[in-house]
Amino acid sequence: MASNIEIYTWQMCPFCIRAKQLLDDKGVEYVEYEIDGDREARLAMMERANGRSSVPQIFIDDVHVGGCDDIYALEREGKLDSMLQLV
Repeated sequence: MASNIEIYTWQMCPFCIRAKQLLDDKGVEYVEYEIDGDREARLAMMERANGRSSVPQIFIDDVHVGGCDDIYALEREGKLDSMLQLV
């Protein structure tokens, strides 16, 4: 069964684009919440992300993974595929 992946983004954010590219390269589906200018959505994201306000914020099966650097770190450590249930 595939993981439930959610990512909060801004449309023109280079870090968001990079994080989505990694997920796309993995061939996984994800739900994207574009929160450009949406204060309520940003507050909801911050609540889920333990106060983090930067984008992207990524969740895998309701577990907060973090942002772009965090997901790439998981990839370098060889942990991302198992979180995505690709192995």
